[in-house]
Amino acid sequence: MPLVNFSNLDFTQIKESIKEYVKSNSNFTDYDFEGSNLSAIIDVLAYNTYINSFNANMVSNEVFLDSATLRENVVALARNIGFVPRSKKASSTKITFSVDVSSSSTPPSTLTLRKGLVATTLRTFGNINYTFTIPDDITVPVVENVAFFDDVQIYEGTPLTTNFVVDASNTQQKFIINNSNVDTSLIRVDVYDTKTSSVRNNYYLKEDLFDVNENSNIFFVQETSDEQYELIFGDGVFGKKLENLNYVVVNYITTNGPEANNISQFSFAGRLVDNSGTVVTSDISAISVFDVTSGGQEIESISSIKKFAPRTYSSQNRAVTAADYESIVPRIYSEAESIVAYGGETLDPPRFGEVFLSIKPTNGSFVSSTIKNNIIESLRKYSVASIRVNILDLKFLYIEYQTSVYYNSNLVGGPETVKTNVSNNIAKYADSAELNKFGSRLKYSKLLGVIDKSQESIVSNITNLEIRRDLKPLFNQFTEYEICYGNPLFVRDRNGYNIRSSGFRVSGIANTLYLGDKPAEDLKTGNIFLFRLDSKSQPIQVAGKVGTIDYVKGEILLTSINIISTVITDPDQVIQISIQPASNDVIGKQDLYIQLDNSNSTITTIIDPISSGSDVSGSNYKSSQSYYQNTTSPLIRS
Repeated sequence: MPLVNFSNLDFTQIKESIKEYVKSNSNFTDYDFEGSNLSAIIDVLAYNTYINSFNANMVSNEVFLDSATLRENVVALARNIGFVPRSKKASSTKITFSVDVSSSSTPPSTLTLRKGLVATTLRTFGNINYTFTIPDDITVPVVENVAFFDDVQIYEGTPLTTNFVVDASNTQQKFIINNSNVDTSLIRVDVYDTKTSSVRNNYYLKEDLFDVNENSNIFFVQETSDEQYELIFGDGVFGKKLENLNYVVVNYITTNGPEANNISQFSFAGRLVDNSGTVVTSDISAISVFDVTSGGQEIESISSIKKFAPRTYSSQNRAVTAADYESIVPRIYSEAESIVAYGGETLDPPRFGEVFLSIKPTNGSFVSSTIKNNIIESLRKYSVASIRVNILDLKFLYIEYQTSVYYNSNLVGGPETVKTNVSNNIAKYADSAELNKFGSRLKYSKLLGVIDKSQESIVSNITNLEIRRDLKPLFNQFTEYEICYGNPLFVRDRNGYNIRSSGFRVSGIANTLYLGDKPAEDLKTGNIFLFRLDSKSQPIQVAGKVGTIDYVKGEILLTSINIISTVITDPDQVIQISIQPASNDVIGKQDLYIQLDNSNSTITTIIDPISSGSDVSGSNYKSSQSYYQNTTSPLIRS
């Protein structure tokens, strides 16, 4: 009788299966398994089977990209489909300084800033003094005895060099940089004919096979074990092949990544030489900084590799679908935290032949015009010739909440503890990856659960939502505005005043004005008008139809209006416009980026008399309204 098949990894069940198998043999029919030496042998067999099964299960997991857990295996599997994970990225900024050479007996015609160390931080950060380098020499002319080094891009890290001698007889020779924390984009490779040769050939990092032939001086990079990198040179078909005894010099930097972000003060530590080779050490101005250092990033995470490797493979280095753009852009612009792409045909009215991108950078909220142009130019080699790429600034869709939290006073010291715990938990939810990305959705039930689980004393909560867009006017000019919420809007009152806005002033009217709405009979659309307040609850309409509102699409259109100032001026001059959503599950569509606005939300704590035991009958129970209300002014945002 064969040993029965088993699929359970439980030791006890494995042992019982072996016992049943042995008992089926007539020689052991009446054998005392529990009190015999055979029991110890069965234990050993069960342990051996258990360990082998566990190992087989782990090995099976590591064979597939979705289930692999070890970075080395994930990287290897991604490599099989042509994906190279992003390396650690050095923080950088642009600096400017000048050198006065008028004191030189023979003023030079040029000055060269040598590659390598350029600047150090003026003070330490967490007991670390960061150094900043440049990967290549920079030469500038001397004009009227002054050399200006403008907008020099510097990178945080320690410059290092590794050398290799090519051995053609060793077919397994590998060129591995034996350091982790390398920024691969800053690797510079020089190849000499021999170790004693002075003829140098520059080799360049390549990520694809576009424009590559047998004479291209290129190299590729791939991650190996322990987050180290291997350089791969051409084979004589794709890229120039290295020859025997070639001397390879690799210059690179190891970086601290994001730890060196937000630094703005530097002291000069570079090496300057003039055109005659004389070292210049004096009359160097202070360093001025273009902006604080930014862009430092950790090496690409395992979860990111699993996400983008299949998408990159499916795009096949061409941008046709929206998903293609979403997978290619992170390779072009590594600081992209979240990306959304959609075709113009999905717009109303449609814009055929166009694709729209919106990018949330890791540091900050918006991408500069220069970076936008660089991304668009880089996408040209991937996209269809007739497709026009547009990069739009993201639009924040703010969600404000009013929550009434009921709690058992016997289980907590006071209401402030409850309020603090709820506030902290909501803040963590607001900062989570679930919300901080394009296409995210605030799940109302999830928010209620976050509140209920904030403190053991909490019994229940009544939470109401309002969504808000901030309009940045173009002052002193007639302009049309479109405010999109991307979600259906709730018509609370068919008589109007469903939207609330902050105050502003328009040309020709002295009073502070606000936006109001009046729904049509079908409650699907309506008109927008301007009104002023005679008191907190007495609106006076001053201008009729100045726009329209579509409650189904979640869209407000303002006709040509000349706004000259806003009540809100800090930090930006904006008009806040808010309304209740038709559904409490709020989604960030297309270029809308959800932000849970804790600063404009309220948390009210209420003792639950029933669970606290003070009023078991519930006679004095205080109910909370299940719709959003403004206690200061129901008509405007104050």
